Amino acid sequence: MEYNKMRKLLKDEVRLLELLIKKSSIIISYNLEEDLEAEIMNDGGMGSLKLFPKGISSDNRVFGKQIAECMFLDSDGIDVIASLNIDDKGELFELDIWKTDFSSLIRIPEIIS
Repeated sequence: MEYNKMRKLLKDEVRLLELLIKKSSIIISYNLEEDLEAEIMNDGGMGSLKLFPKGISSDNRVFGKQIAECMFLDSDGIDVIASLNIDDKGELFELDIWKTDFSSLIRIPEIIS
């Protein structure tokens, strides 16, 4: 797994972000697939991402607050908690994924309730 390398979001990540944004009170005026890049976080393979809207670099970004959270089961039956965080300026900052047994995320399910 390559850390500190920017990449486009995967389809499952976009779907999870869309769910979390819908649960939050923020409005995103850009296309997540085209205008948002991600950087894999060193979290033991649980799937957490640093998020970078177009035109925003990693320099001097500061955590603001958590704006949404959901829970789902990974395909091995282990609970996963996904949280969406924004920076202190209200921009998407992190998709924090925590698998409760600290193992690697297998996959984001098609349907998350």
